[in-house]
Amino acid sequence: MTVDIEQLAERVAAGDRRALARAITLVESARADHRAEAARLIARLGTARQALRIGLSGTPGVGKSSFIETFGMMLTGRGLRVAVLAVDPSSARSGGSILGDKTRMERLSRDPLAFIRPSPSQTHLGGVARRTREAIALCEAAGFDLVLVETVGVGQSETLVAEMVDMFVLLLAPAGGDELQGVKRGIMEMADLILVNKADGALKETATRTRADYAGALRLLRKRAEDPEGFPRAMCVSAAEGSGMEETWAAMQSLASWRRESGHFATRRAGQARHWFEEEVREGLLARLRTPEARARLAAAGARVVAGETGAAEAAADFLATLGPA
Repeated sequence: MTVDIEQLAERVAAGDRRALARAITLVESARADHRAEAARLIARLGTARQALRIGLSGTPGVGKSSFIETFGMMLTGRGLRVAVLAVDPSSARSGGSILGDKTRMERLSRDPLAFIRPSPSQTHLGGVARRTREAIALCEAAGFDLVLVETVGVGQSETLVAEMVDMFVLLLAPAGGDELQGVKRGIMEMADLILVNKADGALKETATRTRADYAGALRLLRKRAEDPEGFPRAMCVSAAEGSGMEETWAAMQSLASWRRESGHFATRRAGQARHWFEEEVREGLLARLRTPEARARLAAAGARVVAGETGAAEAAADFLATLGPA
């Protein structure tokens, strides 16, 4: 099916949610012709509009979807347009994903100022889908004020989302004992805010203690140049009661404003652009290995190595020499 890129770009720029959904489907496609059309679409829309990009991670069951719905409803109640890009894990066996985030955010999905798009992670590591960054750009072009990226939520590999957002939020559940040892240093070093969810009812006191534990742990981390005084910060929230949402939004705005004024905001985005340029180059090189001809040559070279006819390094050098231009 032929896509009218000019018309699609106009509809996306006008805030047409159906056009935005179609545009994201286009950029997520792996077909070569769709990739070319997606590149034209992104170039046509440009980068004039900028939304605040926020990545949200946390282990399954911590309440990411509940937090996003409560937080998103508060923001839309203020007249802000909120886009949610939720990445679901793909089955290693079937390749399928449930993509059930719209059912878990029932109220927010019906809000005219909100847009929720679930996407499969496929085989991409890092808690995000490979084309999530392009989907963020499309949401910005559509005029959304805030783009929330909800990651798969599987643990240490979640740090990749920090390469495509302006701030990274780690959502945790109340717990005592050795809970602090369950959080790896890497993901804590990436976090700008740590939110202890479910700070209500019988768990409120536990959540307060947990927040204090994480606040203490954050003080032990090396100070980052892009952080003002008081950041990174640990806070308590309750998605069920809605408590802590105003304070969380105020902290996000404070951090974003400081980074813009100090120049760290633009520097961070420029660094991210370079990172994804290099990722595209790497992916393009790997794509040459996926053609039928390359696979056949690779299998033949592997068979020679297995048979002991040649060494692995020599066979690899010979194979790479056969790779012509894309």
